[in-house]
Amino acid sequence: MTKDKLSSLAQCAWRIRRLAVRMGEVQGQGYVGQALGYADVLAVAYGHAMNFRADDPEWTGRDRFLLSHGHYAIAHYAALIEAGIVPESELETYGSDDSRLPMSGMATYTPGMEMSGGSLGQGLPIAVGIALGLRHQNNPAFVYNSMSDGELDEGSVWEAAMSAAHHGLGNLICMVDINNQQADGPSTKVLGFEPLADKWASFGWHVQRVDGNHLPAVLRAFDTARQLTESKPRVILCDTLMGKGVPFLEAREKNHFIRVDPPEWQQALSILDENAPEGARA
Repeated sequence: MTKDKLSSLAQCAWRIRRLAVRMGEVQGQGYVGQALGYADVLAVAYGHAMNFRADDPEWTGRDRFLLSHGHYAIAHYAALIEAGIVPESELETYGSDDSRLPMSGMATYTPGMEMSGGSLGQGLPIAVGIALGLRHQNNPAFVYNSMSDGELDEGSVWEAAMSAAHHGLGNLICMVDINNQQADGPSTKVLGFEPLADKWASFGWHVQRVDGNHLPAVLRAFDTARQLTESKPRVILCDTLMGKGVPFLEAREKNHFIRVDPPEWQQALSILDENAPEGARA
């Protein structure tokens, strides 16, 4: 892990946050809190860990990134723009009719979007199928399934987790965003899921739990997950803060889906810019 690598990823995460806020401003609302909180994880995924070709999103050798929590689309679009897969010029179309950037992820519309999200709990079962298929094809690509802590309420997730361990899917990496927020309130009050690391381990997974807003920890976790030699699936549990980087959004009691007064969008961007990492350029 080098200082230059961490600096590059910090700049990447900062740009992802800015892009998400700019898209949120287009519609005046959205799942911006999740995008701000999850930006560091996405920066490491797209800026370091994953193999892909920006000019060929369908390249057969690519690592697959599945956005199971389809309402995080604004975060994923920001990462796809940062990665050069989606042109930044399309940002202003976010959520509009005929846009390739709908408010919930749609694989038929967006380059780099591997599945259509929205029905929570579907990503991991799909990831298991893709990982099995890639293994049968002797394709060395990894499958990254990104999901939210609220999806842990779905039985399909645990069926898939059991299946992945049974088949020894060492090419499957799952990231869980633990921000303790659901539409109905705190995730742990809707349906308690702790001790979470122990549960995944009991299902036969290699488990890491990290501060999802601490880039060095996230970077180490991704590297460990890729380099593990055991034939078992890997999960990275990422504790994140909703609205990370914009204090007045961090402090909101309910920020699962936020509406921001028009002047506050520019205020949010100004705060991000005031705290930009060294060398960052929008």
